[in-house]
Amino acid sequence: MSKIDEYIAKRSKKSQDFKKMVEQEKLATQAAYEVHKLRTKLGLSQRDFATLVGKPQSTISRIETGEMNPSFQLLNEIGEKTNSTLEFKYVSSK
Repeated sequence: MSKIDEYIAKRSKKSQDFKKMVEQEKLATQAAYEVHKLRTKLGLSQRDFATLVGKPQSTISRIETGEMNPSFQLLNEIGEKTNSTLEFKYVSSK
């Protein structure tokens, strides 16, 4: 375990708010990866992908850069519009 992992684990035990923040960041990072992977698999630009899923290009950009923590509803809509499944592993901080 790295020093940062040790720090996160220790601080997460002390603060539920910190633990929740870490988990939200993990989900945002995973969403960024999954949406980018799907978009590139489809061979689409962010603009074309946004048009396909009926969202602004800025929303796709914010998801892919991790600036936005998308709702599961939004991710489900993206999956439905692309006939794809976005897979997530929920890993809780210990």
